[in-house]
Amino acid sequence: MQDQLREFVLDTLREMNYDVSEVTEDTDLGPAGLDLESLALADLAVQIEDKYQIKFGDDDMESLALMNLGEFVDALADRLSVAPADTAS
Repeated sequence: MQDQLREFVLDTLREMNYDVSEVTEDTDLGPAGLDLESLALADLAVQIEDKYQIKFGDDDMESLALMNLGEFVDALADRLSVAPADTAS
C-alpha cells in the first residue's frame, strides 16, 4: 500500500510542476526539501482526499509541512488502515 501511496504523491507533485527526480524517503515536504507552500500542500491534500477519501483538518496541514516523504506516506497508510473498507478504495 505504501508504494502505491508514494507513487500517487510523486505523480501528483509532478503534475503540480515539482521536480521529484531526486526525491527520497528523507526529503522534507516543507522548506528544507520540496518547499511546498501552504497552497501546494492544500492542493496535494485535496488530490489525496479525492482519490482515497481521507479528510485533512487544519491542524493536519501544519504538520504535513514538517514531515518528510516517508513520514507522510506512513501517515497516509495509517489513516487508510483505520478507514472503513468501503471508503478506502
